[in-house]
Amino acid sequence: MAWTLTPADQALATFALRAYAVTIVSFLGAIHWGLAMRQLHPDKRLLWWGVTPSLVAWVSLLVAPVAGCFVLAATLWLCFWVDRRVYPAFGLQAWLRMRLVLTTVASASCLMASGIA
Repeated sequence: MAWTLTPADQALATFALRAYAVTIVSFLGAIHWGLAMRQLHPDKRLLWWGVTPSLVAWVSLLVAPVAGCFVLAATLWLCFWVDRRVYPAFGLQAWLRMRLVLTTVASASCLMASGIA
């Protein structure tokens, strides 16, 4: 949609996309806090990872828009990679097929937005 807008509106649309991607990436990290909270002795790696995506995503809003789009696309794939390793231990591997589709669409949207950012 952003490709059809005026340049001024494109800037707002791409910022809105990046802000939404930041929200999604933060949520994906926060899931790991929830997984850690299910454990009697929480795995500190889950806690550290739980905040890492949101911090990286926050930085993506502070850099140039094109760079931010690339950072978000890469972070979405990094989150998927980590989840592929973590989810099976919690019996959550069934979610990975949907996550693959959503990660593909979300990262492609970020990359397409980088062309007009």
